[in-house]
Amino acid sequence: MKKYITEFIGTFFLVLTIGLTVNGGLTGIMTPLVIGSSLMIMVYAGGHISGGHYNPAVTLAVLIRGRINAAEAVIYMISQVAAAIVAALIVKYLVGSTMPVEATANPHVTKALLAELLGTFALAYVVLNVATAKANAGNSYFGLAIGFTVMVMAYTLGSFSGGAFNVAVAVGITVMKMAAWQDIWIYLIGCFGGAAIAALVFKMNNPEDV
Repeated sequence: MKKYITEFIGTFFLVLTIGLTVNGGLTGIMTPLVIGSSLMIMVYAGGHISGGHYNPAVTLAVLIRGRINAAEAVIYMISQVAAAIVAALIVKYLVGSTMPVEATANPHVTKALLAELLGTFALAYVVLNVATAKANAGNSYFGLAIGFTVMVMAYTLGSFSGGAFNVAVAVGITVMKMAAWQDIWIYLIGCFGGAAIAALVFKMNNPEDV
């Protein structure tokens, strides 16, 4: 149970940070830095308990990598999505009238899909290598590497898709009307697809790491 609670807490504060920074008036170059820092501190806080996934796509990558079983992965994903919804509702309550009334669909579907796939690939690839590889066991930089990956990908690819790179975040921003429900499939396919490819690449590059 402690793993699922940890995943809920970490995902909750990640989505809360996204919602309140974007809808609370923080704009420009600081936003990805704050969001990446939020993920970093939550990974450091809960990584030793649950692995600090806070992202159904990362959980899928870890499942394919073989560090979690299917039943546990499903509960991880449920905890993460539930946390995202709760965080989104709290953001809507706190921010109120300044929240978007209705989201606009992404006009560049192919670009958005590619951006989510690439960004999530990078995130899952980094997570697997810094947080699950035997050669890097016990390192002190895994949280920083993961948080900075989200920050860099947000700066690099966020303008094309919104920069979720996380299925739970995608659900959260959609509940907050920062993204349109008709675009949710972009995040599902892009994020899960990128994570699955990252896991396969990791296994190919690390055949002895089982």
